[in-house]
Amino acid sequence: MPPEITPNKGNVVLEDYEEATPLTTPPGEQQEQFNDEIPAHLEPYLQTPPTQGLSEDQVADRQERFGRNEFKEKKRNKLLHFLSFFTGPISYLMEVSVILTAVTQDWVDFGIILGLLIANAVIGYIEEARADSAVEALKSSLALTSRCYRSGRLIEVNSSELVVGDILALRLGDIVPADARLLGLDSTGAPAQTDLNVDQSALTGESLPVKKRQGDLVYSSSVIKQGQQLAIVVRTGPDTFIGRAANLINVATAPGHFQKVINYIGNFLIIITLVLVCVLFIYDLVELRILNGSVSGADVLDTLKECVVITIAAIPVGLPTVMSVTMAVGAKELAKRQVIIKRLTAVEELSAVSILCTDKTGTLTLNELTFDEPYVSQGYSKDDVLLYAYLASESNAQDPIEIAIRSAAEKLHPNVDSVQGVLGYTASEFNPFNPVDKMSFATVQELGTRETYKVAKGAPQVIMELLNRGGDAQAEEAVNAFAHRGLRSLGVARTREGSDRWELVGLMTLIDPPRPDSASTLSECQHYGLSVKMITGDQATIAQEVSVRLGMGTLILDADHLVDPSKSDNDVTDDCLRADGFARVIPEHKYRVVELLQNRGYFVAMTGDGVNDAAALKKANVGIAVHGSTDAARSASDIVLLSPGLSPIIEGIKMSRIIFQRLRSYALYRITSTIHFLLFIFIVTIAEDWQMPPILLILVSVLNDAATLIMALDNVQISPLPEFWRLGRLVFLSCMLAIFLSLFSFAHFYIFRDVLDVTAPELSTIMYLHISSAPHFVIFSTRLETFCWRNIPAWPFTVVVLGTQVIALILSVYGFFGYDENIGSIGWPRGMIILAISLVTFLLLDIVKVLMIFVWDNGGGGPSILPWRKHKLGSRAKEFQKRHELHSRAGYDRALRRESVSSVRSF
Repeated sequence: MPPEITPNKGNVVLEDYEEATPLTTPPGEQQEQFNDEIPAHLEPYLQTPPTQGLSEDQVADRQERFGRNEFKEKKRNKLLHFLSFFTGPISYLMEVSVILTAVTQDWVDFGIILGLLIANAVIGYIEEARADSAVEALKSSLALTSRCYRSGRLIEVNSSELVVGDILALRLGDIVPADARLLGLDSTGAPAQTDLNVDQSALTGESLPVKKRQGDLVYSSSVIKQGQQLAIVVRTGPDTFIGRAANLINVATAPGHFQKVINYIGNFLIIITLVLVCVLFIYDLVELRILNGSVSGADVLDTLKECVVITIAAIPVGLPTVMSVTMAVGAKELAKRQVIIKRLTAVEELSAVSILCTDKTGTLTLNELTFDEPYVSQGYSKDDVLLYAYLASESNAQDPIEIAIRSAAEKLHPNVDSVQGVLGYTASEFNPFNPVDKMSFATVQELGTRETYKVAKGAPQVIMELLNRGGDAQAEEAVNAFAHRGLRSLGVARTREGSDRWELVGLMTLIDPPRPDSASTLSECQHYGLSVKMITGDQATIAQEVSVRLGMGTLILDADHLVDPSKSDNDVTDDCLRADGFARVIPEHKYRVVELLQNRGYFVAMTGDGVNDAAALKKANVGIAVHGSTDAARSASDIVLLSPGLSPIIEGIKMSRIIFQRLRSYALYRITSTIHFLLFIFIVTIAEDWQMPPILLILVSVLNDAATLIMALDNVQISPLPEFWRLGRLVFLSCMLAIFLSLFSFAHFYIFRDVLDVTAPELSTIMYLHISSAPHFVIFSTRLETFCWRNIPAWPFTVVVLGTQVIALILSVYGFFGYDENIGSIGWPRGMIILAISLVTFLLLDIVKVLMIFVWDNGGGGPSILPWRKHKLGSRAKEFQKRHELHSRAGYDRALRRESVSSVRSF
């Protein structure tokens, strides 16, 4: 018989909820309760006789009324998806160019442009094809078949055929196929002997299985860990708890940030190109009309061909390819570090992330209960707590708490062995834990002394009631302290031989501990300007305890705060920005946090591992599925981590910022060279009626763009703050560099033509070599926002860029080996002089670049990089400075709260 329990005489203020697991509930908090309200109109469908079930006619009628128990999804046509990669401003202009080159029978240009167009589409399609359907993964997590009563017989049916009112027979190991209400009956219809122990961590983020009683709901795709009961189906398909997550995934779409940047750059260059080319086209036709009196169809076709060549040379046909290859190289490097990139543009978008929302259970923590520091009564030791708790434990029980106790004792106590049990002790009587007594106890004998006594383990308030002296005030304070910290605690007690007087041995505490690398990873996130916010389905006190151990702040908002009708979205967003984490959340809450932060203009990354994280993962700018994630989480994410913990994220952040700087460098170079080319060609054509042979124009574009692919291997410095596209400054800087570069080009043109008096074929070759080398060398300047010598480029990058100009030099020296009579040879002296002038031009433009950045930043555009001047910060810099100050202040406040002298001094 279990020991008699006397009324509580102590001052324990813990809420006594009747859970089968012997845990404490933090004071002032309640267990998370999801929306279990069943609409009144469904109640008539829930009157099914438990062991009779529905008839076939009823099943058919309800399937027609409620639909099948499955998720509906829109299938994406693969062909149409592939064709979608041929859309966009640059792609449209390339397609028009393909058509025009075919009309003018310029087959060389036709092949080059068509090849680039197809390459861009194939790269994009292959990268996106790596991601599987998130809804398909959710479907795979459901049970395939289920046992239910139909027409008085217990049969197996396909889970997709279940309807509201079906009677399910749930047992150990079953995956729940639909949301169902427990009936408190076993499979024969008799009252159930035990409650169900259900693992729904993949749905709710709770770190422990939960107890479900008669009348409670069990959710679709959760797993039965203990017990068996009949249940009646109340919700199916998209109406289930997991179905709501699936619906969020269907509506959540990743913002095409990088595509918007590409479109912005492309539109800018295309508009300039088309306007200037159209002006040239009209100018040439008008000139022909004036000279000849009329314009023939052949004249129009020839003029159109010349304009098409200029357009091809000017538009950034290689822009998507170069950027895709640059990101693909970064993705390959990350794959070596166990970080798999599913969506290629996520490499760039990760660089702009300033807020990292991370799931707690299984991400920041190990997702396993572990023995923590106990409270030990006077006269006993930590080993005694472990020993007596082990003796009062059931050896074969699969309950996570029992497993944690046995594992801790076997690992830490010298006399406990996983095979032989407790050396020197034998148990003559054992009563396992049950939800009525909320304790387990055993009668044991110590073989060495032949002493016989009882040991007990259970809920703290129950163990306190065993103490004949009316409780232990110090222990009660410890219970409350543990509860306030969110620690799960168990009381351990024993009697003396020949006496029924119980003595408290101590209080065993259990916690899902942080991963060993989580604290250092979070610290490094701060170093790189990321604000980290914990999101968990656990109680706020548990989240606060984990936050303290990780060195995070302890401002944890309850989920109810996120949906408070008395607060506006702006107010809730402000609270979200200040918060260090969120507790008792469900999928809708996670989704809302991400959405609110995004609406404020922040780039948000979300990590997670369960079905409950899938919607938020897809909604986030960058969704990150951690090691051991469910299929649904991996499919909804952009990045998948193959190694445990968050530390790989740091590698992703570093690489993303490296990639960003390479992309920005190329964009600045490409816009500058395009505007320079258009300005020079447009003005020199109208002012001097001078034209470069078409083959030279095409060669400038193809050779130089091909060389820039090597930018994917260039050296860069990792930014300590999130990166972002400052497109206004990018365009301003490009235009200024292009204008100065054009001035050098005009000087080159007039000096060689009018001063040095070169021939027309020689002038064409000279200007080709200049237009090929001078803008191309500028790429050594666009690599950095400071002076070019502050960071040495990678040797492969330097070799390839210089190598293309060596090729251009050889072709120019020998006049393209007689390919065209309009192209003359210029000899080695002139060729070397032109390259030397281009190098000097690059150095002068580097100084211009730094000055232009200074001018822009002092006009309100952002922080300057001039090392010798202090000046007023621009708006974006002020924003980062404010965030940094808030971040530092938050760290100082946390140091004060934790009463850490060393931490306070560090601030």
